[in-house]
Amino acid sequence: MASRITFIGAGNMATAIIGGLIDSGVAPTNLTATAPNSSELAPIKERLGIHTQTDNSAAVSGADVVVLAVKPQIMRVVCEELKDTIQQTRPLVISIAAGLDAATIDQWLGGNNALVRCMPNTPSLVGCGASGLYANSAVSEAQRTLATQLMEAVGIVEWVEDESLLAAVTAVSGSAPAYFFLMLEAMEEAAVAQGLSADTARRLAIQTALGAATMAQQSDKDPATLKQNVMSPGGTTERAIQHMEEAHLRTIVADAMQACAKRAQEMAQELGSH
Repeated sequence: MASRITFIGAGNMATAIIGGLIDSGVAPTNLTATAPNSSELAPIKERLGIHTQTDNSAAVSGADVVVLAVKPQIMRVVCEELKDTIQQTRPLVISIAAGLDAATIDQWLGGNNALVRCMPNTPSLVGCGASGLYANSAVSEAQRTLATQLMEAVGIVEWVEDESLLAAVTAVSGSAPAYFFLMLEAMEEAAVAQGLSADTARRLAIQTALGAATMAQQSDKDPATLKQNVMSPGGTTERAIQHMEEAHLRTIVADAMQACAKRAQEMAQELGSH
């Protein structure tokens, strides 16, 4: 990937993507990150060797790709600052801001822009991310490929053709790391109550989660079959799973994901109206 990429914002997610791009072979000299103060940029410039800039418009003037990595609440101000330059240079714009729809961002940037919305998740910080992407009609196939390559630097990529489905992506991957952290928290607490030390309980629970996820990723069997393979008739695992089913775990998960998706839709309406 020889494209020149500018990140507007140098927070954790932007830094993770930049690090992943460099690890995948992108030259640091092709990457630029911006922040309001040079002191915020000094660590990333020193550690990764990329260009840094406090002037957003100057930073995007020569970019092939502009990644909007700022908080949704300040996105409008940032976009309106960049509008004239982006209208002249027409880069691919990728937004990783939650809740703001493509049409709203495009309008703030002056209209008719090639724009991709991306919903990453926090495991991107350790190179194990899962990102959902949506492209508006102005995005070319070459630009879709470019966006895929960019986000694959920190994990897997799945495209959706209907922007409204990004709410479901939020529910199944964007917010979902917290679901698993809650499960780990609950398992640790239960194991401690049964007599294990907190350190031992945590290490065992985390390793088991990692092992289960790795098995699911590498196996050609679906999760239901993998679950069944752990269970013996009348055994300990069957008893535990039976208890979870009787407690309506599936309904709890489905309701929680629906609440998450609904909130994502509400945020889009709230942020877009400002």
